Amino acid sequence: MITPLAKIKEKLIANKLEAILISSVSNIGYLTNYSGFSKEEREAYLLITRNKQYVLTDGRYAQAVKILIPDFKLIEISPKLSAGEIIKQIAKKHHIKRMGFEENNLTFLEYKTIKKYFNNIYHLSISDLRNVKSSKEMQAIEKACELGDKTFNYILKKIKIGISEKELAFEIEFFIKKHGADISFSPIVAFGANSAIPHHQISEKRLATSDKLVLLDFGVKLNNYCSDMTRTVFFGKPTSKQKHIHQTVLEAQNLTIKSLTSDGGPERSRRNSSEVDRTAREYIISQGYKTIPHSLGHGIGIEVHESPHLSPKSKDILKEGMVFSIEPGIYIHGFGGVRIEDLVVLEKSGPRLLTHSPKAIIEL
Repeated sequence: MITPLAKIKEKLIANKLEAILISSVSNIGYLTNYSGFSKEEREAYLLITRNKQYVLTDGRYAQAVKILIPDFKLIEISPKLSAGEIIKQIAKKHHIKRMGFEENNLTFLEYKTIKKYFNNIYHLSISDLRNVKSSKEMQAIEKACELGDKTFNYILKKIKIGISEKELAFEIEFFIKKHGADISFSPIVAFGANSAIPHHQISEKRLATSDKLVLLDFGVKLNNYCSDMTRTVFFGKPTSKQKHIHQTVLEAQNLTIKSLTSDGGPERSRRNSSEVDRTAREYIISQGYKTIPHSLGHGIGIEVHESPHLSPKSKDILKEGMVFSIEPGIYIHGFGGVRIEDLVVLEKSGPRLLTHSPKAIIEL
């Protein structure tokens, strides 16, 4: 299979560019398999030409880069040699006239600095290169999902009267980190009416017998790749209305997954993501509930949210090898909500679930 670095160089040729500056930590990780740089601070760049590739970073990372990124030449950023000056020197050495960059990642100051050295700079999107996963990437995602399933099984035993949302979120994070991984995002734990807020911020609220609904949304990051899963369980016996909401959400998800293989023709591994989104949305509306207030799903890999996007206005085409979530939900203000989320990989034979935690009604 073609390597990520080879894909970038093919893009350079196709777009008639002589080099590209990579600044996002996610794409640096994708191209080098090194995930040690911070997302909060600008600590590194990659500068890739058609026949050479460089890592620009400071002395804190020099030794790690030499060992772990041997295919890239290291040039150290220092008070005496800025990133801008290094880029200028490399451009002169390789006679670079047409430079590409990640438009949605650079700050305006960084853009102005690059602009000083090049008359011709172009935005080049490379995140789409990550859409279709390699077998190695799939193994990493499946390992993350496997630990996610173990975490769900563990956390069910911790749901007791009087525990707070924050305490339960801590238990999720503790279990994941104890098993050598990290969280892919801050867990969402929502009790009772709080479950009606799709991205509820965990609180000190303690679980009471009257809460009934417990929504858990969390993910694992392992070997630089992410998982994501949501389950809604019941603390005690659910009401008929709560049961109907849960069954509606589950059926909406089942119908959506089934729709990915419905035609059985040669294009079964290609789907318009907006049509997939509509399958779940229309079913939920047909059952008398409001439309889903968020997109049906998103791609996942190095980042917990990446392409493809499953939403009403998305133009993304779902293809074989893509990994994405399917997460319909129903939310009723003041009452509560239900969301069920699983990760799916689209294969030649159709969709395959990567998350395997039980989805039927669970009463604790």
